Amino acid sequence: MAGRRRAFDRDEVLDRITMAFWRDGFAATSVADLTALTGVNPPSLYAAFGDKRALFDEAVRHYTAAYGGFIVAALHEEPTSRLAIRRLLREAAVEYTRPGRPPGCLVLHAPELAEQRRATAAMVEEKIRHDVRGGALPGTADPHALALLVSAVMRGMSDLARDGATEAELADVAEAALSAWPAPVP
Repeated sequence: MAGRRRAFDRDEVLDRITMAFWRDGFAATSVADLTALTGVNPPSLYAAFGDKRALFDEAVRHYTAAYGGFIVAALHEEPTSRLAIRRLLREAAVEYTRPGRPPGCLVLHAPELAEQRRATAAMVEEKIRHDVRGGALPGTADPHALALLVSAVMRGMSDLARDGATEAELADVAEAALSAWPAPVP
């Protein structure tokens, strides 16, 4: 006998769950909220995704792939840290204010995701460190401090978006932050 077929579109339900966690956070989003939002009863939700923490973890993976991938893309695709940071800050201004989505960044606002934030900051720091080692940035540039600056600006932009800042306002923040970036070595 074949297993019973799901009566819902798993990807669509996962996107709705992601939006709920993005908008309200892990602690404030109950399983009852998720079942009401998706129309999927608790046993089916648990069978498809696991418990609330497993739901959240899958939602974060979905968020990262579908909505947050611009950060890693900028770090991997741009040849220098300056270009990568310029791109990711400018794209954050767009992504954090995109209509039809919760404002800001799910990862930056979830206390449960501190390790993921640290891992991203470490990637930023390594990109900067590579430029210092390669001579693209002066030897006096502090990769750790610059990575913390990027993290602080990203988090601030996300907070501003949640408070109603516009894309243009966030783009201004990005440009102001870039003015603090060390000049490239000639």
